[in-house]
Amino acid sequence: MSTKLHDVDFYAWTQQQVDLLKAGNWSEVDFESLIDEVESMGASERRELINRLAVLLAHFLKWHHQPSFRGRSWELTLKEQRRQLQRLLNDNPSLRARISDFIGDAYGDAILLAAKETGFDESAFPNECPYAQNDILNLEFHPE
Repeated sequence: MSTKLHDVDFYAWTQQQVDLLKAGNWSEVDFESLIDEVESMGASERRELINRLAVLLAHFLKWHHQPSFRGRSWELTLKEQRRQLQRLLNDNPSLRARISDFIGDAYGDAILLAAKETGFDESAFPNECPYAQNDILNLEFHPE
């Protein structure tokens, strides 16, 4: 079994594939690996969105459950996460249509993050995400 360039030098493989595609050398293009990589890129964007949502929702939970710790730093973290979410959604508009699905996935991670950072038991937080999608993305919203 021969080792594919894709497996030993990914960057060189990408450059080779670009050159082959630009030259129209379709018979030499590694379509199988190319398809895998394109699928992986889409999955990576989805994971990034879920991760950003989880961090933001964890901060919402901490904001709500630890009012004595509220401060400028936390406010700026909320804004930063929302701005990065908006940038990701602007770059990948098709993700916006499924954001409610991703909020559900992210919320489970958010509970774990918030529990880890606050020392509270996971049961201290609601089982279902208590925040509306519009509020999550609204730069001015703060959970009370």
